[in-house]
Amino acid sequence: MSNPLVEAWDEKLNGLLRQVITKLEEEYGAVVPRHPSRPAHGETPNPQNDGLFRITAVFTPGFGSTWGKGYVLDIEPVTLNRFPQDVWCVVEAKACQMIREGLESVLPGRGLELKRDGTVWKITGDLTLD
Repeated sequence: MSNPLVEAWDEKLNGLLRQVITKLEEEYGAVVPRHPSRPAHGETPNPQNDGLFRITAVFTPGFGSTWGKGYVLDIEPVTLNRFPQDVWCVVEAKACQMIREGLESVLPGRGLELKRDGTVWKITGDLTLD
């Protein structure tokens, strides 16, 4: 069973995440080699499936969290190599900045925020589907 409102919400959010991945690939895609079984950036229709970076958002009801329900972000390089920690800190900060700046444009009027919730990043705010 699917809900068209949920699908529309997810498509808007995932569209933003795909834009962020593309920008990160342009700037940092050559820092370390991508996983050998992964296609080069741009070879698939969805940048979640190719290149060095993958950013996903999964809804959580937020039981036991500081900020409650929201979308937990997973920002990761897809490589067998160790990503330089100092560079990764910059990449993660840039990804978070681009996501923060893009939330209002893709899902306007909801007061969505990207916050640290323990060890994860979480998008919180008005998550209604209307």
